[in-house]
Amino acid sequence: MKRTGTGVLVVAAVVGAVVGFLVDQLLTGAGRATFTPSLLLPVLLILLGAADIALALPIRRSVTGADPRPVDPFRAVRVAMLAKASSIVGAVIGGIAVGLLVFLLTRPVTPVGSVVTVAATLVAAAVLLVAALVAEHLCTIRKDDDDEQPGPPEPGLGLSHHD
Repeated sequence: MKRTGTGVLVVAAVVGAVVGFLVDQLLTGAGRATFTPSLLLPVLLILLGAADIALALPIRRSVTGADPRPVDPFRAVRVAMLAKASSIVGAVIGGIAVGLLVFLLTRPVTPVGSVVTVAATLVAAAVLLVAALVAEHLCTIRKDDDDEQPGPPEPGLGLSHHD
């Protein structure tokens, strides 16, 4: 599995920013109030980041030898995929928050309550993004020696368990 690339995160953030700006533009064009995320969203994003780290720490302890139990590779992949998904979600939500913030700050009258909520969402999305990338790094398992040597097994090592 490859780590989450910077390009993917940048594209996700840019798409989110465009969507956030356009949503507010369309809402105000239709005579409605701008979109303001719930105050619970930043809390949930930070809790998700904390859960990512909490799930990745036992895997890191097993990899470094601090925990004598062997690493369950399936669990490591699941946690790494959760971290990868969380980083993309953090980038998208952060982008949406940037789009909403740009829209709000370019208006003649700035709604302070909405700006605070959107700014809190942006900060929480950044925290989630960083926590998810750290969790993904913690789930890195070093390669086995046989992973680097693709191809058929050497003669004499035998694949059969019969003598």
